Formats: sequence, C-alpha cells, structure tokens
Amino acid sequence: MTDGAVSGLAGARELAGGLASAGGGHVRCILLYGSHLHRTNPDRYSAHDFIVLVDDYRGFYAALKDVGQLRKSVSLMSIMAHILPPNVIAYSPPEDAGRIAKCSVVNRPHLSRALGRQPRDHYLLGRLVQRVAFVWVASDQDREWVETVMAGARGRVLTWMAPYLTEPVDADGLGRRILEVCYSGEFRPEAADRHQHTFEAQAGHFLKVLGPVFSDAERRGLMVAKAGKYRLTSSPAAWEVFRWRWHFMRSKVRNGMRTLKHTVTFDKWLPYIVRKAERHSGKTIELTWPERRLPLLFLWPRAIKFLLSRPGRDIRR
Repeated sequence: MTDGAVSGLAGARELAGGLASAGGGHVRCILLYGSHLHRTNPDRYSAHDFIVLVDDYRGFYAALKDVGQLRKSVSLMSIMAHILPPNVIAYSPPEDAGRIAKCSVVNRPHLSRALGRQPRDHYLLGRLVQRVAFVWVASDQDREWVETVMAGARGRVLTWMAPYLTEPVDADGLGRRILEVCYSGEFRPEAADRHQHTFEAQAGHFLKVLGPVFSDAERRGLMVAKAGKYRLTSSPAAWEVFRWRWHFMRSKVRNGMRTLKHTVTFDKWLPYIVRKAERHSGKTIELTWPERRLPLLFLWPRAIKFLLSRPGRDIRR
C-alpha cells in the first residue's frame, strides 16, 4: 500500500469516527469504497464514499439533527429511507467543512435484500462486490455480519453474470466484465473506460474473491477449466438471459430515479455534482443563473449533453 493510500485511509477513519459520533450510537459499521480507497484519480474536492450501516433510520437522523448535521426534516429523511434505499447524504466535520463524505445510509434489512438472491437493483451490489475497507465498526459482531452478507453476494456473481459470459474467462476477465456490466447499469459522469481503471486498481481483490467462485462452479459442474480459463458448461436459458438483462435495464431506471432523490437528501448536491463532472471531464463548468436557481427545471439539457458527450478515455492525473 502506498503512502498516499495509507494517508487516505487514515483520513477516512477520522471522518468515519466523526460521523459515528454524530450518529448518536445508531451507526453499526462504516465502509469505504471508491476513488479514495483505490486511489483512482481523487483530488482535494473528491468526497470519501461511505456505506453506513445503521440500526434505526429515525434515530440516526434525529441524532444528526441534534448536532446540526442535518438540515432536512427527520420525518422526511426517515420516509425517504424506504423509497429506493439507500438515502445518500453528505457529512462534513464541523471543523473542516471542505472535507466531505458521501454516505449511502442503509439498515440491515435493506442491505440484506440488496445483497441477496433477488436484488431490486445493483446500486449497493455493484459497489460491494468490489474492494472495500472497514473504517469504523461498533462491534466484532457487526463486522462479521457485514462480511457474511458481502461474501454471500460475491459468491453468487455467476448467477447474474452468466448471460454476459460468451467467452472463457479468468479472474481478470470476469472482474473486468463485472465492472463493465455494473457501470452500464447506472448513469455515470465518468468516461466510458472508467471501469477499466477501477479494475486495475483492485485486480488483486478480484483474484482473491473470484478464485473460490470458479472452484465452486467447477465442483458443481457449472464451469470447466482449460488453459487457465473457465467456461460455462452450458449456455444460460433464454428466460434467464432475459431476466438479468431486464434487471439491469430496470436497475438503470431505478438509479436514475435515485439520483433525483439525492437532490432531496444530499445537501449542496449541485456544487458536488458539478465538481465531479469537472474532475472527470477535465473541463470547467459554468452554470447559468437559471441553472443555479432552478436546476431540476433548467439543468436537464446540459446534463443530457454531458452524458452523451462523455470522453471515451478517462482523465488520468
């Protein structure tokens, strides 16, 4: 691990500790994922990406409200937590408002469903099949529970990846394909090849977690090995192909709707998303007065143009 990665992890743990304290004892676990963990092009404005497991939505939001970390109504946030979970909120320590954590807040039932056998979309699953780091845990039991549900989700990747495996693959090939499929299931501001760089930053993780997947599939007669790669012993049934392709189409729609939800739950969402778009496009974005005042009404043409004109290659620093 590089000095930058160590420093980034220490900063994430400090930020997570502050969030856990502000959560009034309702935070059970905080996971770090994304660019600050993988060191894939973060800058000083990049948010730390957290998944925050809480035991009670209302209690957690009430605690944030009490310490001045929540502007919205506790009742509104509690209701929104059950609509396209998770809620995504922003957290900044009082002493340094420039540091920000983008927090996907989820309880046990919703996380268990999202990583289970019939996920409604891939928002959490697509993130938690990747490498994550525990940056704060309330107890060993909480950590063990999270590790168990993540292990189950990772062990089932062939269930939803089989329709996309038209050639023999090894851990490298399957890992790349997983990220490609998951990224295509969301509207994202990054360049079209962003999933390649994300994979390269965690190739060792996929080698570790996908090795047992291949071994189990071979033992069950679902795959056969040849020349260091694995292929399916039979093609998925047509209904199974349709099921998962439809799932990712639906997932993309749900994630688009979830983005609209972020405008309610995520404080200062507009400057955050503008900075992110600038970082990945390498261009300065100047919003017009109507776009700043009424973004949900006037920002659509620019947003659509931006998504359609994404560069083919990611901006690398």
